[in-house]
Amino acid sequence: MNRNLFLKEMRRNAFSLMMWTIIITLLIILTMSVYRTFMENQSQIAGMLSIIPKGALQFKGISNLNDLMSVLGFYSVNNIIYMMVLGSIFGIVLSSNILLKEEYNKTAEYLLTRPLARSEIFISKTAVVLLNIFILNLITSLSGFICIEIVKTGPFSIRAFLILSLYTLLLNVLFGAIGLFLSTLVKRAKPITTFGIALVLIFYFIYTLSKITHEQGASNLGYISPFKFANVDAINPSYTIDFWHLAYFIGITILLTALSWRIYRRKDIYT
Repeated sequence: MNRNLFLKEMRRNAFSLMMWTIIITLLIILTMSVYRTFMENQSQIAGMLSIIPKGALQFKGISNLNDLMSVLGFYSVNNIIYMMVLGSIFGIVLSSNILLKEEYNKTAEYLLTRPLARSEIFISKTAVVLLNIFILNLITSLSGFICIEIVKTGPFSIRAFLILSLYTLLLNVLFGAIGLFLSTLVKRAKPITTFGIALVLIFYFIYTLSKITHEQGASNLGYISPFKFANVDAINPSYTIDFWHLAYFIGITILLTALSWRIYRRKDIYT
């Protein structure tokens, strides 16, 4: 890894990281700030929610009204949107452009003429992606934990919170690997930001569709979405890290990263 290139990319992406972190943190704070009001009026709110179609609730991530009654359940329902979906969009947007931007910004020739091997460039930029995703998850998870501590009306499982945070991190990193892989497949030097965002939303839609349908085929369709392997049932007493889900995230991430590295080393770079 090249230290100078790594630090340069960290500075270049610092503003984006800061803005995404602020936005997600504010969304978490705003959502958790209404938890006590929700609990004080839970009978009225439960009545209102009871008239909403079950499918609509499941689309939001609410499989059972009791999920919302515990502070961790309330947090995990909203975590799906704020940290898993938005965090994954951040990861795939950053990773899909970090290699390509040297081409469409016409700076690839300058970078490649320096005494840097392609492997150094790839490893340095991949490290930037991983560190940015980790920082985003660390700050937002810490913010979520502080909010839970402030608004809680009873005890909650810190272990379950940490497992939920780990699943979120693994999901975001996986989408980061997907972004890297896609960027190495692009033949023409142009941003693929829109495609990356659409891909995350499509995968989330497939996952949600598999939850709200009772048809076997549609339910199994959810397994093509990475969201399916991020267990968010944090209030379940048996909630734990599933070995096969962990292997899925780590295995696919390593595979896509290795393939990206191999393709990037041989790719024709537009200058």
